[in-house]
Amino acid sequence: MTAIIEVSHLVKMFGDHAAVNDVSLSVEKGEVFGLLGPNGAGKSTTIKMLTTLLSPSSGRASVNGFDIVQQTTAVRHSLGYVPQALSADGNLTGFENLLIFAKLYDVPRAIRTQRINEVLSYVGLLDVGKQLVRTYSGGMIRRLEVAQSLLHQPSVLFLDEPTVGLDPIARQAIWDHLMDLRADSNMTIFVTTHSMEEADSLCTRIGIMHRGQIAVIGTPAELKANIGIENATLDDVFVHYAGDALESGGSYREASRARRTARRLG
Repeated sequence: MTAIIEVSHLVKMFGDHAAVNDVSLSVEKGEVFGLLGPNGAGKSTTIKMLTTLLSPSSGRASVNGFDIVQQTTAVRHSLGYVPQALSADGNLTGFENLLIFAKLYDVPRAIRTQRINEVLSYVGLLDVGKQLVRTYSGGMIRRLEVAQSLLHQPSVLFLDEPTVGLDPIARQAIWDHLMDLRADSNMTIFVTTHSMEEADSLCTRIGIMHRGQIAVIGTPAELKANIGIENATLDDVFVHYAGDALESGGSYREASRARRTARRLG
């Protein structure tokens, strides 16, 4: 298999604090790679570097063969990104939101309407594409944001807590669409989530971050088999590697952001 994401000794400093500290990993084409960890572990910062929204302090990384520092434009055209914070404008229709992203991604004018209708259909929103997004449910908004990220047919999809604040039915609908997408196009999916159930059932491999570093990487089965607990769950694995951060990790800003997102989606 061929690695589509390569990360080598990546570091991100904020003042004297290493939010990401010497992270190395690789993700193969077609994988669903889950990055887990407590709030403040460095997951979102890692994704923001890989999507070129933040520059690393040191280290190297590439996406689809393109360097995240030296070839930022090529990286951005290779990936789709669904952030934790909502990116859709409630005062525009679903179609209008997608049109903005089609222009940002340089989708040719001659095929923009066709591509917009294709992705709306793919995520089950074609019949409400002309309605204002503020009338959408939380699950519909997340599906629209997935559609935004697919307009330019990227090789890699980065998802930062894509199902936060959604009810179980909406969460399942999002993941059904994502798994269909992977099956249809062999797309690579890189996701952060706090849902152990999602990670266990959907990810081919998982990395657990703890205090800015990768504590362990493996398949869900490997991780559960290696902690010395009979019939271990992924929750047990999480506590084993990051348990001492569960009470003290994260920040007020991160907690507030997650709650705002949950309220808007709910």
